[in-house]
Amino acid sequence: MQATLTALVAKAQTDLAALKTRPEFEAAKARLVGPNGELTLLMKQMGAVPKEDRPALGKLINETKGRLQGLLDSALRSIAARELQAQLGPEVDPTLPSPDAGPGTYHPLTLVREEMCRILRKVGFIVADGPEVESEYYCFDALNTPADHPARDAQDTFYFPETARFGNVSKKTPEEKYLLRTHTSSVQIRTMLKGPPPIRIVSPGRTYRRDTTDATHSANFHQLECLCVDKNVTVRDLKALLDYIFASLLGRETKTRFRPHYFSYTEPSFEVDLSAKHLPKVRKEWIEIGGCGMVDPVVFAGVGYDPEVWSGYAFGMGLERLAMLLYGIDDIRHFYQNDLRFLKQFA
Repeated sequence: MQATLTALVAKAQTDLAALKTRPEFEAAKARLVGPNGELTLLMKQMGAVPKEDRPALGKLINETKGRLQGLLDSALRSIAARELQAQLGPEVDPTLPSPDAGPGTYHPLTLVREEMCRILRKVGFIVADGPEVESEYYCFDALNTPADHPARDAQDTFYFPETARFGNVSKKTPEEKYLLRTHTSSVQIRTMLKGPPPIRIVSPGRTYRRDTTDATHSANFHQLECLCVDKNVTVRDLKALLDYIFASLLGRETKTRFRPHYFSYTEPSFEVDLSAKHLPKVRKEWIEIGGCGMVDPVVFAGVGYDPEVWSGYAFGMGLERLAMLLYGIDDIRHFYQNDLRFLKQFA
């Protein structure tokens, strides 16, 4: 029996070393230790062995079973390594340049932002920027947003601890809190405080709100807002500019309409809808795209402008929303996942 078990191990060692695939491995395992395997048949002969010889034979069979299991484990590891190598392909020299780097490209949000800025520059607007960390004055107070407004609730806005300090972001009063800006409207206030009208600015940038992330919402998103201040500015000028922007961006057949709304820093205020039947994956008669209105006289008074002399309009919209319409994207999360399969579509 000992010679038979030794021969079985030797034969298994040779056979298992030659295996290349998992089906071959499973077949070999069944031949060795399966219900009708060679070792199993030898174990069944224990009943015919004299009683006094069974302990020694049992020990020998257990040792043989352990050796066979070790050989099976080693063979399976070799097959798994061979499968992984086949998936990885030939070895790559990491010191060589990439064979398929391809040309770089802008992110789709950057493409839309730059196109919007280009459209607005053609009619006299300049790009203005401001800090993403703001104080309550620039983000709320100067925009006629009262202390009991929902946007100022900690459940809607990212506030910093009261002990936080930012040397490059000024406060109006020491009691103010710092926060991540909820809109780029704060750039309008900072611009107006720098000097007198006329003003025509576009302020694109990153903003933050406590939104639950899903296909259409994100706690981090991008806005683009415009401010125009001059003499004799009317709602007609606002409507004409929006018609021009969306016709330039989405096609001449795009139309816009206003619906009455409320914003604390504009009066009158409107929601802006645009026709979308011709847009990919949209094909609706009207969809909401942003908000707008005439700058509230209270806001002008707060920055030192005489509302009897100056008038102006402001509007804002989400860049993600525009990009989703323009490119037919149905999930806002695609913009932040850094998936090259998605990003290369805009090369």
